[in-house]
Amino acid sequence: MFKRVGAAVVAAGLVLVVSGCGGGAEGKADASGKGSADATPTRPPSKKLVEWVGGMCESTAELKAVRKDSAAQLKEIRNPDKTGPSAEVLAVGYLSGTPTAVEDVERDMGEFGSSDVPRADSLLEAWRKKLKRVVSELDDVSPGDAFDDAEGSAEDVDGRVQSLTSPEPDLPALMKKDPQLKAAHKRAKQCAPGWKPDPEEDAPAPASTGPLPKAADGKKTGACTDGECEILVTSTEDVTAKGISVHVSVSDESVTFSSGGTIMQLGGVGGVASFGDELAVTVVAHNKDGAVLKFAAP
Repeated sequence: MFKRVGAAVVAAGLVLVVSGCGGGAEGKADASGKGSADATPTRPPSKKLVEWVGGMCESTAELKAVRKDSAAQLKEIRNPDKTGPSAEVLAVGYLSGTPTAVEDVERDMGEFGSSDVPRADSLLEAWRKKLKRVVSELDDVSPGDAFDDAEGSAEDVDGRVQSLTSPEPDLPALMKKDPQLKAAHKRAKQCAPGWKPDPEEDAPAPASTGPLPKAADGKKTGACTDGECEILVTSTEDVTAKGISVHVSVSDESVTFSSGGTIMQLGGVGGVASFGDELAVTVVAHNKDGAVLKFAAP
């Protein structure tokens, strides 16, 4: 009899234990389910933040392209094609265009507003300081420097351009710590791999209206008599260099040279008008205010 009662008690105990375990498991499931339901999902990034991150991606991609193009042009200046323009002519174009490309990025980043993310705004401020420093250094560069030392002047500019790498922590590092930045990056079209601006967005910038670089001989055409000079022409001039008379006419779009029935029209910086084996004229700089021209032997 005693044994039967003991067995009954044990059986009852087992039922209680099993019941208790079942209740515990159910309680854990409820707790887990409740935790998932109460978790706060990351809210979508604001349109303002998406546009800010997109602009940052676009500007840094543009700078990357400027660095790549600068390195490629320097390589060409170091080893010019024997049948193409000389190192000096290549360097004139490089020294004219590269500072402008950097200034364009500085202007774009200067137009950014606040992202409302303190660390991201600190990154933008660091970029602005870096760009301002380099642009200030490039202000001292003249296309005419190419005639004194084509390779050296180009190397100096390229060194400054290559220094334009992202301050730390950069945007990818900030994204790892801020879900909102990461989400904005995913939504910004400019941050997508392989993104390129639409044709209308990539239209060339209007011609510079800023001051031309200082010409070594100013407007003194008499300095060209021996065939070596650098002068500023703002409309038309008659220049005699090494016995060759050249009529120069400058418009907003081109520089025209005429001599002995020959007419040559150049439409861009770095263009060269050659007059036999005696004289060559290079367009050092050109905008709506005039043109800086370098007269020299070919």
